[in-house]
Amino acid sequence: MVKHIVMWKLRDKADAAEIKARLEALGGKIPGLIKIEVGIDFLESEQSADVVLYSELESREALAVYQAHPEHVAVIPLVKGAAIARTVVDYEV
Repeated sequence: MVKHIVMWKLRDKADAAEIKARLEALGGKIPGLIKIEVGIDFLESEQSADVVLYSELESREALAVYQAHPEHVAVIPLVKGAAIARTVVDYEV
């Protein structure tokens, strides 16, 4: 199993709800994507990211399928346009 976690700092936190909805809508649409969860930060500290994506995928191959899947690719412009910083980690368990 692979865990794929991404955190974004946004230009305008008002975009967070749409990003959350669009990313969570990927659940059940992409083969190998076991779980997807998106959280919006409430603390709003200087160190905080605004949005976090937590996902579980069957394998490294499933992560590659997820990243290239048209449903995922369609969300990328929204997120890239809203984000000023992105941090990601992928690891196997």
